[in-house]
Amino acid sequence: MADVFGMALLDYQKGQYTEDIKTFSSLDEEDSIPVPYLFRSFKEMPKLEQKALQLAKGKVLDVGCGAGNHALHLQNKGLDVTALDTSEGAITVCKERSIENTVKTDILDFSNETFDTILLLMNGIGLAGNLDNVGPFLKHLASLLHPNGQILLDSSDIIYMFEEDEDGGYWIPNNGKYYGEVTFTMEYKGIKSEPFDWVYLDFNTLQNACLYNGLECELLCEGEHYDYLARLTLKK
Repeated sequence: MADVFGMALLDYQKGQYTEDIKTFSSLDEEDSIPVPYLFRSFKEMPKLEQKALQLAKGKVLDVGCGAGNHALHLQNKGLDVTALDTSEGAITVCKERSIENTVKTDILDFSNETFDTILLLMNGIGLAGNLDNVGPFLKHLASLLHPNGQILLDSSDIIYMFEEDEDGGYWIPNNGKYYGEVTFTMEYKGIKSEPFDWVYLDFNTLQNACLYNGLECELLCEGEHYDYLARLTLKK
């Protein structure tokens, strides 16, 4: 499977940035991910990400670390951070940016270590793929937490992408799927990724999933566009 994301990160890191990553989704939307944005500094991050980094403490696992912006910021603050991603290119870039601890693996294959803070930023809960997988995904993350540890994640309620009717309701396709489930394909320099599933969770759905899987779920703050930051902790 082509590491489209990693290729784009490596090009930028080498000073060879010429184009952005195109994304195609099952919501019939074509969009792009500006590659420079994947190398943003703390000052350039949305307030939800800044807040999460301010709350990070102790030993930290940055899941889906990408180019390592979050890990680098925390490492520079003196925290013990592990940057984890499935992308070979992303991990190479993290190493080149002097991130000390990196792991190239799927989070579900990672175990035998525990953390005070697990970061799932840029809608990292999306890695669960679909609503059915959210419970097992959360259980696995909980197994990586110290007893007083925290999971900090941001996500979005993508209800706004559906047509609104006159009484304020939304026309959501009745296909038996949760409306936050999306299938994406990425393209960079003419090379396409395999399609992959991603899930955006509204806060109530996240809260219910936590309830069933032994986690407390707290809404920390809301962003400007249907997005939010939540903290998950083990039930006492």
